[in-house]
Amino acid sequence: MKPIHAGSARPLGATWTRRGVNFALFSSHAVRIELCLFDPDGAERARHDLPARTGDVWHGFLPARLARPGTLYGYRVHGPDDPAQGLTFDPGVVLLDPYAQALSGGSPPRARVIERDFDWSGDRLPTVPWRDTLIYELHVGGFTRRHPGVPEPWRGKYLGLTAAPVIEHLKSLGVTAVELLPCQAFMSEAFLEERGLVNYWGYNSVAWFAPERRYAVEDPVREFKSMVKALHAAGIEVILDVVFNHTAEGNEQGPMLSWKGIDNPVYYRLVAQDRRYYENLTGTGNTVRCAHPEVRGQIVDCLRYWAEELHVDGFRFDLATVLARNDDGFDENSPLFRAVRAVPALAHVKLIAEPWDVGWGGYQLGRFPPGWAEWNDRYRDAVRSFWRRDGGKVGELAERLAGSSDFFRHSGRKPMASINLVTAHDGFTLNDLVSYDERHNEANLENNADGHGNNLSWNCGVEGPTEDPGVNALRRRQMKNLMATLFLSLGVPMLQAGDEFARTQGGNNNAYCQDNAISWLDWERAEAHQDLTRFVRHLAQLRRRHAEFRRETFLKGTASRAGVKDVAWLHPRGGEMTQADWGDGSLRTLGMSLGKRNHSPGRFLLLLNADAADQRFRLPAVPANRHFTILFDTASDDLEARRWDDLLQYPLAASSAALLEC
Repeated sequence: MKPIHAGSARPLGATWTRRGVNFALFSSHAVRIELCLFDPDGAERARHDLPARTGDVWHGFLPARLARPGTLYGYRVHGPDDPAQGLTFDPGVVLLDPYAQALSGGSPPRARVIERDFDWSGDRLPTVPWRDTLIYELHVGGFTRRHPGVPEPWRGKYLGLTAAPVIEHLKSLGVTAVELLPCQAFMSEAFLEERGLVNYWGYNSVAWFAPERRYAVEDPVREFKSMVKALHAAGIEVILDVVFNHTAEGNEQGPMLSWKGIDNPVYYRLVAQDRRYYENLTGTGNTVRCAHPEVRGQIVDCLRYWAEELHVDGFRFDLATVLARNDDGFDENSPLFRAVRAVPALAHVKLIAEPWDVGWGGYQLGRFPPGWAEWNDRYRDAVRSFWRRDGGKVGELAERLAGSSDFFRHSGRKPMASINLVTAHDGFTLNDLVSYDERHNEANLENNADGHGNNLSWNCGVEGPTEDPGVNALRRRQMKNLMATLFLSLGVPMLQAGDEFARTQGGNNNAYCQDNAISWLDWERAEAHQDLTRFVRHLAQLRRRHAEFRRETFLKGTASRAGVKDVAWLHPRGGEMTQADWGDGSLRTLGMSLGKRNHSPGRFLLLLNADAADQRFRLPAVPANRHFTILFDTASDDLEARRWDDLLQYPLAASSAALLEC
């Protein structure tokens, strides 16, 4: 009697049933598939041909005496070796299950059968509305690696994010969602290992369903769930940065790890003229064929798994244009987008696109369907340009402050479709943005040729660290200016971890391979930069307290029937901006009055001066019984609301921002 039985074609992957484990693997071109079992030391101890095939799914069932949670397994897949047709089968290589929910340690890793049970009692999804969302982007490993309040074994781990001092810090900033850099199992590229470096960020997936093991003390699945439950208890959502556009298998010279040896032409976009080669729309060597029904189904299954089993609240899709590519280019009504929204478990999760890839027609900002939000790099660039004193930027800045309707107003979308950011993991930190004109990526060992060359940064007069008090004061003010603009713009603000206390990477704007002090947050800076942290907290409180900064409709500047303008754009000389003013390339000062009635000022007046000279900003007239209150001025460290009695003008220092309430 054979030890392996037919089992079931669904679900795909390895499923523990208490009676044993069901194994199911898709391959439309295979002719035979062997299930391989391994001892904990990595030695292969058994092989079993999968005895049944239903359609293109091969499957078999092993009783509990042969397989159970903890069992390590892989597949040897037999089929044609015909690279010209894209077929690259090699049964000499043990392959990872694409549906593996956990991997072993060591090299090569093996898939591990898991026990799904977990005590979710008391867990409630925070379900924070988009309008109230404040995203905090962080790297699980680097965020707590040097945190003195985190138990040593938990530092740099999922459990580190459950530590009370960490959660209190997030809550003090008003964070409602953490956006985690990739936690799907990943590996380092060979060229990095040859240089003694590693893939730190994690954009090199090897198993979509499996939480990355390096962030676990012992059990990555249970510890990831514990992290999510602890953050939910604090009212904080978990958004996962997912990578479905490419894999760690690279191009035709890359390793065979999983998909390439299971059904290469199904999983990857191949060059039509010569299917030995891979389309490279991602800059990484290969591109996942998301238009194929099987691949689409696997992506949807993966999202459902992270949402249902691990209680993740949302996803940020790396190089998301790839997800909707067909033979004719980007399709905003792609079957994948429709399939995601058709799954009840995914109906209300947050979906965020990085709306570009590196292929032809890859830049698609504003083209994603309703229900999606998008990283807005045009917001980033406009804000950076304005504050570094570029000319002719007030018009675009106003558009970005008002919610970027030029990109997002179609199909009933709202300002919350725009994820506003000034910095992110990819690029300079906030401190480095105001401290360096040029990238300094020498540690990456690529002759400082990698990373963005045009950062729209400004070193304020000196490249890198300086003891010059004037330069340091200007940099501090610039960081506050950038944060003030971010928090008071319509849309969803995203703060990069550590920017609230002037984190630095020493000018490295592409630290993807630096799993060291370059990337890890230095929590000693939190003590040295308490004033900046207090200011960010103050901004978060203002945004949370006043709905004017969380509007769900775009600012238009036209009067309602009641004679109320949602916004008025003001010139420093007094009065509203004219067409000539918008075209004035020398103008670097702008006022935004929110909620303006016919003959009265708006409730809030945001004044922005990127000019090198102080400005006397002429204030709009107020009734006799009204006055202005200063809520902040970045030229001052005083965050106490204080009355401003000069109703004619306000002294706006060079490179400063102020918020007044009337």
